[in-house]
Amino acid sequence: MQVRKFQLFIDGKFVDSQSGMTFESINPHDQSTVGIISKGDIVDLNAAVAAARAAYDGRWSRVTPGEKARLLNRLADLLEANTDDLSRLESMDNGMPLALSAFSVADAVNVIRYWAGMTSKIHGLTSTAMRPGEFHGYSLREPVGVVGGITPWNAPLMMAVWKTAPALACGNTVVLKPASLTPCTALALANLYAQAGFPEGTVNVVPGSGEAVGSALAEHMDVDKIAITGDHVTGRRIVEMSASNLKTVTLELGGKSPHIIFEDADLDTAVGHALIGLFTNSGQACVAGTRLLVHEAIHDRFVERFIQGAEQIPIGNPLDPSTRMGPLASASQLRKVQEYVEVGKQEGAILCTGGHRPTAPECANGFYFAPTLFTGVDNRMRIAQEEIFGPVGVVIKFRDDEQALCMANDVIYGLAAGLQTKDLKRAHRFASRLQAGTVWINTWHMVEANTPFGGYKLSGYGRENGFAMIEHLTRLKQVWVDLNDSVGDLLGA
Repeated sequence: MQVRKFQLFIDGKFVDSQSGMTFESINPHDQSTVGIISKGDIVDLNAAVAAARAAYDGRWSRVTPGEKARLLNRLADLLEANTDDLSRLESMDNGMPLALSAFSVADAVNVIRYWAGMTSKIHGLTSTAMRPGEFHGYSLREPVGVVGGITPWNAPLMMAVWKTAPALACGNTVVLKPASLTPCTALALANLYAQAGFPEGTVNVVPGSGEAVGSALAEHMDVDKIAITGDHVTGRRIVEMSASNLKTVTLELGGKSPHIIFEDADLDTAVGHALIGLFTNSGQACVAGTRLLVHEAIHDRFVERFIQGAEQIPIGNPLDPSTRMGPLASASQLRKVQEYVEVGKQEGAILCTGGHRPTAPECANGFYFAPTLFTGVDNRMRIAQEEIFGPVGVVIKFRDDEQALCMANDVIYGLAAGLQTKDLKRAHRFASRLQAGTVWINTWHMVEANTPFGGYKLSGYGRENGFAMIEHLTRLKQVWVDLNDSVGDLLGA
């Protein structure tokens, strides 16, 4: 495999970092080098912000909706045309199976096309004055300016699209800091932005360390907004650093999502959704359904079928089309998962399956870990409360609806939740009482471009996707016009 070289993307050009430093992106399947990437620092970040500011103050904030839509649709066309290359690059950089990478590219195309359509739907309002006389009032919804995007390593391409396309559709310019672990597809995306014809400076991509580039982006006085997907510890730091100029922040942080399996659920369907909810992308998803709350009447049967399903998941090379679970993204993530398995054992949970690295020869050099399930878990255990971000689930028994709801909400996170039941009334009751930004009923992993996504509690605030995202990427200006023929006195008469 040929090692690819990636430069920073600043002001419409690919350039080396000012320091000349580089770092490697490692394939988690076999630890080979995927790419050599220019390593940005604060000097490069400042140049990117200056380019974004110049583009925003120059022409971009006043580009017509039709022109923005044309460019975004052209970008979507280019993503579709490059699906194979982007999918392979994502799988080698991140470790997700090729089928999932291809789905991610297709989903990214949908997001871009959705926001191409939204460019003409960013509206203000008219206002009626409450005081006597004739006045005309209206509000303008304007771009916020320069948006700083910080993306995670678990869904690199999709998150890069989420942080760029909507911001551009709303008239902003963007400086993107991709995760150092998986920067390749974000830089490949930058190349497609250039090919699509986006003006210089509208999109800038600066890979580098969180300490150097991420912190500088959050603190920068010429950045108007930060949108970050990451863990809640990093999110807190970003909020603190963003206070320098009171920039707004959208936080999409971690999760420990409950998946409630009621006694009336179709067992095969429930097991299928539970497997998808937990093991998609090797459990490296902020919405992973890692806490399986199972009614005591069906507990044993559910666990038996779940274990059978987990042990049949094809694990191996992400580039093999038959693979459904690849490696973890890094050696450090593998160590973290292994440590949590030991924690679970020490806490007295019962390890039912997994808990080890696969023995297949093709997995020997990669960061693989088998699908893992604990039973006999108390909701207060660390493995039931802390985000592991790997293929490790816990099963917790419940006896009635009220206990299930209490345990589901008894966690610091609130990103997603789900339930499996045939009782429609129960489903809607739970949907209204679960403390989560997304609730799934008899499904999992439904996230669409036209619906809001975000969390409660330490899973963050603000929303991405849908009309709700416009509110976070624009600001309102109120305009009043006096239509009266005379000027009133100081009391308004």
